[in-house]
Amino acid sequence: MNNLGLLARIEAKPEYADKVEALLRDALRLAEQEDHTVTWFAFRQGATTFGVFDTFADEDGRKGHLQGRIAAALMDAAETVLSEAPDIRPVDLLAVKLP
Repeated sequence: MNNLGLLARIEAKPEYADKVEALLRDALRLAEQEDHTVTWFAFRQGATTFGVFDTFADEDGRKGHLQGRIAAALMDAAETVLSEAPDIRPVDLLAVKLP
């Protein structure tokens, strides 16, 4: 079971919301290249609020993802397009339903 995850909340500056959306859409390509990332979802919750939820088979995979290209791109963009640093929290999944 993929019982380890990360939940990230990302708040864009209003004038950069479209740029943050594009960054997250483009990040799918990077997530697909990560063998240790089992599932990856990017979502929008409002005009300027975005998020990412992903799962991993083990702690090494989760740590590797945090040191990977998607996290680096977010941190690089933080000062310019985000209103605050991304809030990234580890989560332990209790139950999972997948197709």
